[in-house]
Amino acid sequence: MNYTEFLESKQKRIIESGFEVESLNENLFPFQEFIVRKALKKGKYAIFADTGLGKTIMQLSWANQVVKHTNNPVLILAPLAVSSQTIEEGRKFGIKVWRHPTFLERDNIEEHYNPRIVISNYEQLGNIDCEVFSGIVLDESSILKSFDGKTKG
Repeated sequence: MNYTEFLESKQKRIIESGFEVESLNENLFPFQEFIVRKALKKGKYAIFADTGLGKTIMQLSWANQVVKHTNNPVLILAPLAVSSQTIEEGRKFGIKVWRHPTFLERDNIEEHYNPRIVISNYEQLGNIDCEVFSGIVLDESSILKSFDGKTKG
């Protein structure tokens, strides 16, 4: 094996584990649609878009398509203040987002895990059975990078 072959053997290969869709939310701009299609096709993807570029509609469109494709729920984790904004944005774009039930609402827990988009705050992660979800969105994921912060990954 020569040096070039050795280096090529060390390269990381991207294995697409996603799927393709016919149509997406009509509210997406062309660049947003491109990003969501790419994220859906890759399967494992991060959207690092700057402020004002529509990350919420992109994550909701992605989550909505994953729910439709897998017939399983998708979880969105977000800071508490962002959860309500995401639910409102979903309404605006025709995508229903359900709040994850609190301990007081545990009687109907199975209903909340139907094929749908479920949102919760990061602090509740320990109270959520993540195995039932076919996809997870980490909104405002920079909250996880602080080792000394209240929220740790």
